[in-house]
Amino acid sequence: MIRCEVEYIRAYGHPNIKATHKTTLEITREDYLTPRGDCIIGVKADKAVTDLSPEFKSLIKKDDAILLVELSSGEIKDYILAHGNRNLVLNSKESIVIRKSSHIDTRTVAIGSNKAARDINRKLINYLKNHNRIINIRLVAISIK
Repeated sequence: MIRCEVEYIRAYGHPNIKATHKTTLEITREDYLTPRGDCIIGVKADKAVTDLSPEFKSLIKKDDAILLVELSSGEIKDYILAHGNRNLVLNSKESIVIRKSSHIDTRTVAIGSNKAARDINRKLINYLKNHNRIINIRLVAISIK
């Protein structure tokens, strides 16, 4: 049986977006970003992990779950593939993190990603250096069991 759950998140750009982190990518509810936040690609997000639906969280907590992430701003898009895991905690009220590694904390929604912040389309990252720009994030969780 194939199950699918979708979540939509809206966040904003910021002049300090660098997106140079080699293992993580983050979207945060915070409205500011220091130069040290090298994994963040969006601020002022309208959702954090706790805002995701119970159905989405249940699905992404399956070991066979796949997460497809679509990032879009203006006409620029990029895509990420990652994996769910039964050990996901899923209770951060501030942010959402996708990781290349297998590290899990309260912010992690997926691990084993094929991309981190530094791998995101540089046209998209440069576009998001303006605080008026919006990034739309679509999370699609899929399980075939």
